[in-house]
Amino acid sequence: MQQTTKRVPANLITGFLGSGKTTAIRTLLEDRPPGERWSILINEFGTVSIDQTEFDDGDAEVKVQELAGGCMCCTMSAIMAPLLARFLHQTRPDRLIIEPSGLGHPALLIDQLRGPGFRELVELRATVCLVDPQNFEKPLLGDSAVFHDQIQMADVVALNWTDRRSRETIDRCRVWIEQFDPPKLLVTETSFGRLDRRCLDQDSTLVRPPRFGDAHEPERREAAVHHPGHPSHHEPATSIDRSPQPGNPLRFENSGQGQWACGWIFSPEDVFDRDALLDLLGYLRPVLRLKGVFHCEDDWWKIQRAGKSSGLQR
Repeated sequence: MQQTTKRVPANLITGFLGSGKTTAIRTLLEDRPPGERWSILINEFGTVSIDQTEFDDGDAEVKVQELAGGCMCCTMSAIMAPLLARFLHQTRPDRLIIEPSGLGHPALLIDQLRGPGFRELVELRATVCLVDPQNFEKPLLGDSAVFHDQIQMADVVALNWTDRRSRETIDRCRVWIEQFDPPKLLVTETSFGRLDRRCLDQDSTLVRPPRFGDAHEPERREAAVHHPGHPSHHEPATSIDRSPQPGNPLRFENSGQGQWACGWIFSPEDVFDRDALLDLLGYLRPVLRLKGVFHCEDDWWKIQRAGKSSGLQR
């Protein structure tokens, strides 16, 4: 008798830069059923990523893989397919969570997960999009095809940062989202990225065509689409093959989708003045997204900034 392989429930957690995707995944992990193994695939647009530090390395039931240096939805789509297939084979999870880059258009990724090769491996459930309510009124995002289609293609939309946004802003954003067609299965409000785990298993069989399906079309043509198991001659930028020296950090740049990213890796021996560092990073302009972990005189500090909003965590 032929043994059938159970498909792994899978979810995309999408949202523009700074919407709170990684924090939301961390809160979902804290609420996962006892004994369940979850695998998390994180895509960071920049070459240097610190998102993996958000997760507890000591939890044997949570496996995290990073794909850095571009968007898995377009420029790195050829890498994503074999990487994901290998990740699933090695970790054998009870649930798969994929966090695309904040600049990523979800259409091609959804097509891949529903297409030949992956639909036998995963059962794509609800795509959840986190939205900062103030973003839809920003001119830069108002004209962004990626921002619109992240919402358009989501089954569930969570308005995050509601503790920091006015009721009027939240209501205007909610009214706007409720006009999307097809309508969302759920529009909810939250803060600190807290999501009800039940939203992951909302019915996602409805096809939600993108409004701007050709937004990344030039880059898609350049990327050969591979099915799981097909060889790829590219490897993701998930590791650095040399160490920085004190006073001489490593610097990495990459660009795409009209954006530019730059990252540095410092030696642990480099110690920063925390107040001077916060002043410098707080006044940099223009910045869409900034993340960093720094060794200061009193401790290690994690700094996060989205637009003009900053956060500090020891």
